[in-house]
Amino acid sequence: MGGIGIWWLLALYGFQFPTPPEVAETAIALWRAGTLQEDILASLGRVLTGFVLGSLAAIPVGFLMGWYTVARGLLEPWIQFFRTIPPLALLPLVLVLLGIGEVPKIFVIFLAAFLACVISTYQGVVSVDRTLINAARVLGAKDRTIFPKVVVPASTPFILVGMRVGLGSSWATLVAAELLAAQAGLGYRMQQAQLYYDISTIFVGIAMIGILGLVMDRLLLLAESKLTGWQERR
Repeated sequence: MGGIGIWWLLALYGFQFPTPPEVAETAIALWRAGTLQEDILASLGRVLTGFVLGSLAAIPVGFLMGWYTVARGLLEPWIQFFRTIPPLALLPLVLVLLGIGEVPKIFVIFLAAFLACVISTYQGVVSVDRTLINAARVLGAKDRTIFPKVVVPASTPFILVGMRVGLGSSWATLVAAELLAAQAGLGYRMQQAQLYYDISTIFVGIAMIGILGLVMDRLLLLAESKLTGWQERR
């Protein structure tokens, strides 16, 4: 509520912001016209698809890099190379190679989520207490037992942190991806509103992205609390 109050005061004291009631009225008008629902579904579908695919690909790759030295030597240089290149920098090339449909938009979101999650997963595996692994081996456990019983549970908090970072990167990438060759979506609607200096619609898009991102992040936090209940928290 404090943030809304500050926003309202800035709007009243000369900043070119619409007031919260004006943004609410615009959101209601867009909802009644069916535009807001269409944009939310379009953007949410792209983010969910790219984020889920990116996370699913990142987890096994991160485990391979963390557990096998050979895989680390082969994959890590490439991962680090692409991490230094923002996914949005690849967007023009992706559009040329994959066209202007949904595939390039989902691909850059996939890449953003993958690069965030793979490093976190890798770091989780290499950070596993060697004492636990050695103790399991002393008791006669093989790698096929140690991995699911020791490594995976110990790495789960790192994986979920990587997924949360990847989720934020996915939303940030989506907005820019929708600026090119999109027909619907929150980022597309904000771009169209910019052309007509429709600041209220821009604020609606920003608010919806923030709300959707917050809800998805809280769902990940809930999953974290269920999957890592053994972990001490402050």
